[in-house]
Amino acid sequence: MSIVLALDTATPAVTAGIVRRDDLCVLAERVTVDARAHAERLTPNVVAALADAELTMADLDAVVVGCGPGPFTGLRAGMATAAAYGHALGIPVRGVCSLDAIGVRTAGEVLVVTDARRREVYWARYRDGFRAEGPGVNAPADLDPGAARAVAGSKEHAAMFDLPHCEPVYPTPAGLVAAVPDWSADPEPLVALYLRRPDAKPLAARQ
Repeated sequence: MSIVLALDTATPAVTAGIVRRDDLCVLAERVTVDARAHAERLTPNVVAALADAELTMADLDAVVVGCGPGPFTGLRAGMATAAAYGHALGIPVRGVCSLDAIGVRTAGEVLVVTDARRREVYWARYRDGFRAEGPGVNAPADLDPGAARAVAGSKEHAAMFDLPHCEPVYPTPAGLVAAVPDWSADPEPLVALYLRRPDAKPLAARQ
């Protein structure tokens, strides 16, 4: 039995879950919706999820983390935490597209959108759980839903497309684990999907 710690901080949801890889059974999960508390809430959520599952760090076999697209500070919190756990425990860390962790749990033609701020959305299109196009970042008015028959992800932004909303709203622990394309392959280095330059700029860049 392979036990996976699944993390995501690409959306306002600070997600930590304990998932049995073989059947995607979620043993425990803790989710805090607070776009300003990714760094503060992630580790407590991990500790609480492990306690709920009656497991310890030593029971983990792998870590999966959503790598965006998402805000710079949020992604950094999740990816740095995942990398630290992997290093400390000597277990593999795998990164996935956070939109895939939503889209993989959908059926049919679905558009997935999440808040990109600046009145824009991060998006990707899915067909029966597989990404068909994206990820990208656009204003909702500039985004053609194409053949999509429903919109998953952010309810607030989904309402702009005159299509039914479907679950999930945020990346789920089971979705994160399911989004790993090949568990037999060697893990690749974590790479954040920012899709645009971060809002926070170094002092030298402002001058």
